[in-house]
Amino acid sequence: MSAYEFIKTETDGRLFIVRMNRPDVMNSLHPMANTEMANAFDEFAANPELWVAIVTGEGPKAFSAGNDLKFAASGVRASMPASGFGGLTSRYDLMKPVIAAVNGVAMGGGFEIALACDIIIAAENARFALPEPRVGFAALAGGLHRLPRQVPMKKAMGMMLTGRHVGAKEGHEIGFVTAVVPEGEALNEAKKWAAQILECSPMAIRATKEAAVKGLDIPDYKTAFETRFQGIQNLLSSNDHKEGPRAFAEKRKPEWRME
Repeated sequence: MSAYEFIKTETDGRLFIVRMNRPDVMNSLHPMANTEMANAFDEFAANPELWVAIVTGEGPKAFSAGNDLKFAASGVRASMPASGFGGLTSRYDLMKPVIAAVNGVAMGGGFEIALACDIIIAAENARFALPEPRVGFAALAGGLHRLPRQVPMKKAMGMMLTGRHVGAKEGHEIGFVTAVVPEGEALNEAKKWAAQILECSPMAIRATKEAAVKGLDIPDYKTAFETRFQGIQNLLSSNDHKEGPRAFAEKRKPEWRME
C-alpha cells in the first residue's frame, strides 16, 4: 500500500490499482491529487513488472466528481501535471492497458479519466456526464474529443451540449461502457478483466493497443493496415512471438519473457 495522501495504490502481482481517495468530496481532484495521480501512473509506466492498471474511486458513491470546484474557487494557483487530469488524460505514450472501475459518479474530469482508459467497467449505480458548460467551463481534459471518437457524434453531442447524466445501462448502449455489473462489483469485475489480459502476451497486448490507438489517426484503412508500428515490429521479432505457438503445441501455459 502506498504512502500517498490523496490516493491509494496497491500492487497485486503484475496488477497495479490506483484508488482516488477523497470520498468526502466525491473523489474530486485538486492539483495536489492530480500530481499524486501523475506520479502513480509514472510509477506504473516505468515498472516492467507491472502489466495492467485499474483506476477506481474510494467509497461506494463516486469514481470521481471531476475537478474540485471549491478548491478552484479558492483562487489558489497550481499547475496541471504534463500527463493531464488524473495523470491520464494527456498521457499519450502509455501502451500498457488501463481499466476504469466506475463505482458511482463519474462527472466532468472523472468521466474524462474513464474515457482515457481502455476499458470501462461500470456498476449499475454509475452515472456519467460532462456538465462543464453548466458552470461556465468546457470539457477540456479530452472529453470534447474522446467521447465523439468513442460513440456516434449525435450521441456525444446529446451529452456534451446538455450536460445530462447518463446511467451505466445507457452508457453501455451508447458504447462507451464495456460492461455493467451490480452495485459494488465494479472493482471485482475489473480484476477479472485484468486477469484475462494478464494471460496474454504483454508484448502482444501493447502492440495491439498501439496499433489500434495510433491507427485511428490514419484516415485511410489500407495505410493504417499496412503501417508497422514499433510495437508490432518488436512483437514479430520477439521470442514471445514464438513462445505462444510452442506452448499451444505442448499443451502448457506460455511463459512470457518480454523479449
